[in-house]
Amino acid sequence: FDKMAAPTMKLHDGSEHPMVGFGTYKVGFVPASASSATPAADERDPKNIIKDAVDVGYRYFDCAEFYGNEAMVGEALKSTSVPRKDLYLVSKCWTTTIYGGAAAVRKQVEQSLQDLQTDYLDLYLVHWPVPGKHVEAYKTLEAMQAEGKIRGIGVSNYTIEDYQELMQHTTVKPLINQIEINPYLYRKETIAFFEKEGVRFEAYRALRQAKTFGDDVLQKIAQAHDRSPSQVLSRWCIQHGFAVMAKSSKKERMTENFNCVDFELTAEEVAELDNLTTPENLETFVGLYKKCVVRDTPLQETNEGVKDKITVA
Repeated sequence: FDKMAAPTMKLHDGSEHPMVGFGTYKVGFVPASASSATPAADERDPKNIIKDAVDVGYRYFDCAEFYGNEAMVGEALKSTSVPRKDLYLVSKCWTTTIYGGAAAVRKQVEQSLQDLQTDYLDLYLVHWPVPGKHVEAYKTLEAMQAEGKIRGIGVSNYTIEDYQELMQHTTVKPLINQIEINPYLYRKETIAFFEKEGVRFEAYRALRQAKTFGDDVLQKIAQAHDRSPSQVLSRWCIQHGFAVMAKSSKKERMTENFNCVDFELTAEEVAELDNLTTPENLETFVGLYKKCVVRDTPLQETNEGVKDKITVA
C-alpha cells in the first residue's frame, strides 16, 4: 500500500501532503483541560486502534504534545511493517511549551521525535498563537527545520491577525494552518486570505464530532449518494482542498472515513453545505479562540495580550 493512494495536495514548498489523515486526540488518553473532559469510553488497547488505522490505509497521523500519547503512537507505528518514508507524521507544541520559550519548544520537539521513534517530523505546528510567545516558538521551529529535524513548519488556530503578526518577524511562510473547518464553521474570509498567501489547511473537527449527523441538508445529500454523513463531510473538505483528519476507535468507521475519495458532491450540494454556518457558531468560535490562546498558561488569569479584534468569518 502506498500512502499516495489517498489524494494529496501540493504545499508551497513543493512537497505533497496526504489529504486523508487519522487524528490521535483522545486515543488512550484524555488531557485534563480538554474542552469536553469526558473519559475515553474506549476499552480497547489504544495501540490496536493505531494499528487498525494503518491496516485500513491511513499513513498521515495527526499528533500533539497536548494529546499525551505520542509514545504509544510511536510504539504502535513501530510494530507495523510500514516504512517511515511512507508515513506522514505531524505534531504540535502546546500552549505551556510555547509560553515557556525557545528552549522549551526545542526540548518538546526532541521529545516528540523520541516518543514517535523517528529522526524527523514531516510537519510541526505551533498549536495556538499564545500572545507574546508564539513568534518565538515559530522561530525555534525554523531553526530546527534548518537542522533537518522538521521537514515542514506550520501553525494551528491562527487568525489572519495572528498570521500577520507572525510574518512581521519571520521569513519562512507556514505551509499549513490547522483549524476547525466544517460546513457549520466555514470561515470563508479567513480561508480565502490564507489560500491567497499559499498557506493550505488541515481541517480538524471536520465531522463536527458527529453532532450534526441528523442535519436535514446533510442527511439529504448523504442519501442521494448512498453515503454516510461523515463521508459527505470529509468529501466536502477534500473538494474544497482541505486535508481532513477523522478519528474513530472502530475499524469499520475508520474504513468509512477513509473511503471518501471515490464519489463526488455536485456544485449545488457543495454550495448548500457552504451555507450552514450560523452567527451563533461564529460567536462560539470567538469564545473558544480567546480561551484557548492562553489555556493552561499564567496568561489565562488576566487574558493579557489576547487580541480584541480578529477576523471571525
